[in-house]
Amino acid sequence: MVAIKSQNEIKSVKAACKIVGRILCELCEAVKPGMSTADVDKIAERRCFELGAIPAFKGYHGYPASICISLNDEVIHGIPSSKRIIKSGDLVSIDFGVMKDGWFGDAAKTLAVGEFSDEARKLMEVTAESLNKGIEQCRPGNHLFDIGHAIQNYVEAFGYGVVREFVGHGIGRALHEEPQVPNFGAKGKGLELKAGMVLAIEPMINAGSPKVKILKDGWTAVTEDHSLSAHFEHTVAITPNGPEILTVVD
Repeated sequence: MVAIKSQNEIKSVKAACKIVGRILCELCEAVKPGMSTADVDKIAERRCFELGAIPAFKGYHGYPASICISLNDEVIHGIPSSKRIIKSGDLVSIDFGVMKDGWFGDAAKTLAVGEFSDEARKLMEVTAESLNKGIEQCRPGNHLFDIGHAIQNYVEAFGYGVVREFVGHGIGRALHEEPQVPNFGAKGKGLELKAGMVLAIEPMINAGSPKVKILKDGWTAVTEDHSLSAHFEHTVAITPNGPEILTVVD
């Protein structure tokens, strides 16, 4: 069942989302060559508690950290490690969520560190724009798969692959609620979108094949062909006037 949230409930989600957006921007500013991925996780957790929230990912189905941080060919769910050192040229995707007063927010960004390739820049630009294309479809009367169709139609024109195994989701009182929000699909299909729905839209786009595999840690998903991957995410409320991005930072 898909929850329809009141204006006050959306305000509560937005309070959590503002913390997510703020910390995620701070993390992107903080990431430098020579840092470990665990260093980035420590900053996120400390700032989360300073701002009166709780890390949403830590302990979720046994996940051991506050952020997911995925490098280069890692698509999603990379586990922070003191042994994983960020280098110039790395593509770094950070996924982060918090709980604030019983409500959740979730967002992700990909950045390139130091001197990076044109391939990495283009993949980031296309993935970020595909998120915008998906968000544009978050309007009452549209259908769920309109979101994924817009994302897929945009990125595949560049020869990129849309990951199938992982999708966006509803969010609110739980980190993951119904419905699942694929980043692919046929226009006009799926449930009708209604004002009051809150969705986490998160395209995960590979520079090559869309196929992924899970590493032995049971969490980290990597591209099967070792191509680069990028991931962007916003939590979005559907209003009578269209989408409102809750995780955007003023």
